[in-house]
Amino acid sequence: MAVSAAAAPAAEPLPRSIFKKFLVMLCSLLMSLYVFYCLADRCQTLPGPIIAAGAASEEEEGGGGGYLGGSAELPPWQAAAARRKRLLQRLKQRRRRQEAAPGEEVPAGGGGSRAGGSGGGGGSSAVGTAGSLTLLLGEGSKRLPQAIIIGVKKGGTRALLEFLRVHPDVRAVGAEPHFFDRNYERGLAWYRDLMPRTLEGQITMEKTPSYFVTKEAPARISSMSKGTKLIVVVRDPVTRAISDYTQTLSKKPDIPTFESLTFKNRTTGLIDTSWSAIQIGIYAKHLENWLLYFPIGQILFVSGERLISDPAGELGRVQDFLGLKRIITDKHFYFNKTKGFPCLKKAEGSSKPHCLGKTKGRTHPDIDQEVVQRLRDFYRPFNMKFYQMTGQDFGWD
Repeated sequence: MAVSAAAAPAAEPLPRSIFKKFLVMLCSLLMSLYVFYCLADRCQTLPGPIIAAGAASEEEEGGGGGYLGGSAELPPWQAAAARRKRLLQRLKQRRRRQEAAPGEEVPAGGGGSRAGGSGGGGGSSAVGTAGSLTLLLGEGSKRLPQAIIIGVKKGGTRALLEFLRVHPDVRAVGAEPHFFDRNYERGLAWYRDLMPRTLEGQITMEKTPSYFVTKEAPARISSMSKGTKLIVVVRDPVTRAISDYTQTLSKKPDIPTFESLTFKNRTTGLIDTSWSAIQIGIYAKHLENWLLYFPIGQILFVSGERLISDPAGELGRVQDFLGLKRIITDKHFYFNKTKGFPCLKKAEGSSKPHCLGKTKGRTHPDIDQEVVQRLRDFYRPFNMKFYQMTGQDFGWD
């Protein structure tokens, strides 16, 4: 007897609508994974924002190397994200500082980068905020300086530079490049590369006090640009010589006394003009060399004494000379009785007060008053000639 076997029922295919949904979900998942991968790869290759700073030896916060942090223990893309987060925080802090009134203290914790300046005042603040963002992102360009503080040693050049850097339209090298006296053979490209990045409307500056007494410096600067603006900070040449000696004494305690170095022959009273501490103070002689290449109107003479007694007044003259808006005022300064000179209420890129370092304001040794008077007599005719050449009486006599 034949038994008929029933055929097994065929499996029904999935409904078409369910299959389409599954396919769409799978594609969406793959697309999301691909987008995430691209973003992660992009984060990994993005460079950290570069801070356009002056000299690394004197300007960066806490010795930073030019990048906004980033832990080496984090994956690269996470480190980049952390850097961007810190960048945004710093930009917010800078905006708060620039929106604050000049005399108003910003709450602590607002320490900012060195790129761009602090300081208030209408449109310049807005430019400073935008400029800070651009400079932090590594934009702007390096230019040869349009203004140089050329002298004099121990006259107050460091104070002037630090005060000027509060201005948002001034960008300056912190360390002294010594290009026109020691490194000229390296070329202008090397010199330009030392400069900070600047935007249109900002002034690039540097200061090297030894330029004023370097015979070749005027011709070399004129060859770079005949329109370069020059600033000379001068000080009573007797006081300047003693300050110069004090600095050398701090480094070489075994040097001869000031009195013995001053004279070729103490008995005859003949001054040794070959000693650099004495020679630098013969301002009229050095100025004659500069006037062979630059008109007197292109050189501004700043009083080192008035820079201490009236810093805002002298900074006003400097800002006018450089064609800058008068943003730095007396509200930016306070007098430090311990050091004996003015300090900034807020330094560039910081909400904290700032005074020059311990190498400034050293106590001078006691000098024989007979020697001091002999030096005053020696410098008097040179001072008078300098007054005539500059049209200013600095009151040293």
